[in-house]
Amino acid sequence: MGEETKNNRSRNTALVLIAAGVFLLLDHIVGFFPILAILLILLGIHRVRSKKEYKGYVLIGAGAVILFGNHVTIVIAIVLISLGLFFIKSRQVYKDESYSQKQKIVDSVRLGREPWILRNNSTWYLVGETYIDLSLAILEQKETTVILQGVVGDIDIKVPDDIGVSVVSSVTFGQIQVAAERETGVMNKLTWQSNNYDYCDHRVKLVLSFIVGDIKVKVL
Repeated sequence: MGEETKNNRSRNTALVLIAAGVFLLLDHIVGFFPILAILLILLGIHRVRSKKEYKGYVLIGAGAVILFGNHVTIVIAIVLISLGLFFIKSRQVYKDESYSQKQKIVDSVRLGREPWILRNNSTWYLVGETYIDLSLAILEQKETTVILQGVVGDIDIKVPDDIGVSVVSSVTFGQIQVAAERETGVMNKLTWQSNNYDYCDHRVKLVLSFIVGDIKVKVL
């Protein structure tokens, strides 16, 4: 057996032991059902991203039911805190009233298959998915700010290289991928800005924040 194979096995064993220890610790602190619910939601998001949307939404729904069924107070608290932070962030970012703001329980947004107008906007949802392709977007302002926040979110945004983009993103559980940079696991935060942001004719600022989320921003 080669030295590299031995090292890989040792590393995998260590990771399994660490994961088992973390699971037992969280089970003692939080309980089994919240952990199971979070795992189901994350797996569901992964299935949705893998084009297995039906199975993905079933898993997300099952995870949400477990959370609501066993820890209603905790879930309500998380929702209220998330919504409150959304309003605070919107007020901090937008200094005037020239933007749209909406809150939804469940939302599914797909933009980019035909020309469309991008304006300053803020959206919060309990569970939702957002697909945005800025290649056909009509930008009326030099800088446009988009805020997407919520509890469970699946975000996929494509940005052409002629638009400057700035990304401030965070997820408590899940993963973030912006251009070539990636963060995954727990308590992830990623800030990124394209090299052409300061001198582009049009710029887009993305503020993305979710409790459980899969965020992907591609620069074409």
